[in-house]
Amino acid sequence: MSPTRSGRRQTVARHGQLRSPHPVSQFFKILAVSLAVVLVAGLGVVGYNTWNLFSTLSSNAVELEGQTAAPPNIGELEGGFNLLLVGTDACEDEYKQYFPGRCTGKDAGGELNDVNILLHVSDNPRRVTAISFPRDLMLPIPSCTRENGSSSSAMSKQPLNDSYSYGGLSCVAKTISALTGENIDYAAKITWGGVIEITNAIGGVEVCVANGINDPQYTGLVLEPGMHTLQGVEALEFLRTRHGVGDGSDLSRISNQQQYMSRLVKKIVSEDTLSDVGTVYSLATTVVDNVTPSSNLTNPLTLVQLALTMKGVSFEDIVFVQYPTATDPDNANKVVANTSAAKALFDALAANQQLILTGDVATNGGVVTADPTEEPAVPADPTTPATDVPTDAVELPSSITGQTAAQETCSNGNG
Repeated sequence: MSPTRSGRRQTVARHGQLRSPHPVSQFFKILAVSLAVVLVAGLGVVGYNTWNLFSTLSSNAVELEGQTAAPPNIGELEGGFNLLLVGTDACEDEYKQYFPGRCTGKDAGGELNDVNILLHVSDNPRRVTAISFPRDLMLPIPSCTRENGSSSSAMSKQPLNDSYSYGGLSCVAKTISALTGENIDYAAKITWGGVIEITNAIGGVEVCVANGINDPQYTGLVLEPGMHTLQGVEALEFLRTRHGVGDGSDLSRISNQQQYMSRLVKKIVSEDTLSDVGTVYSLATTVVDNVTPSSNLTNPLTLVQLALTMKGVSFEDIVFVQYPTATDPDNANKVVANTSAAKALFDALAANQQLILTGDVATNGGVVTADPTEEPAVPADPTTPATDVPTDAVELPSSITGQTAAQETCSNGNG
């Protein structure tokens, strides 16, 4: 596979074109867009024989402010839902030696939400969109209730990755909800240490590097061009690096993370992963110690509902996009919301329209598309449309970048 820079192209998330896999397989597929939720899914597969795992998970659960959850029913979850996935940079004692630049000095005790992904699952027909929000997005942060019961002050303009420090996971959910107008039904948080443990438990994820990544100063990551199976600290370095890909910005890093998540989807639904009961149980036990869920994600029946909800979703139906932004006029190192493009995205989600990506696969050159390994045996018929666009499809503005889980992309390294 030889990676090349991508030109402007249209990508359609097709629906109903692949066979409908088993519901449990689909459960893993969709929630695999993030490490945290993948492994919560693993708990559901293990089943009621591991109820003690849920008891432990429940002890660390977080109540989402203003959110009330109805008791789950047996059967498919009705309607669409939103699940927020948050990754934080906590300097945990077991892992802080790996991050001397972050975990020393006066700021070592803080914790910021560096990764923020809103997973939107539509009602029938089921469509899945994972929206990544830049950590440096400047936006209003509402007043939030802290763990001790006190309230933080509302702020008119602060970086998104400060919101966790004002009120934890619930405050991040409240901030994203205020920005998008979307209700956050579920949420989960994972730390750097959690990423290390979870990628070890899953046996690593294979990623593609188009140009060598050379980032010894900031993350320690150095990779030659080609395919690499990453786990543990190296996987975390890959997810953290921004100086090693694209133009060195957080926006290019998000595109690189989307490549990882896309390949993680394929890893999780492979026969080797799903058929190995020991691996599934290992994932389930690992998540207990490394993921903090919202309280409504700790009920086994809820996880079963989510599993049933995801049946029939194909790789083409899982779309990764970056929340559209523009340069902050007050600070060139920060970004602000591109409200018109964001409105187009969320209007399409509200109408449950199929998304057509017209922009690049990457923001700021974080990844490039990979050439197919084989050319078609027969030339395409010029009278046949290149893409079967459904009548309910909508073209997103070209300022919204991203890819589907079916696409192959590679890191655009700096080396």
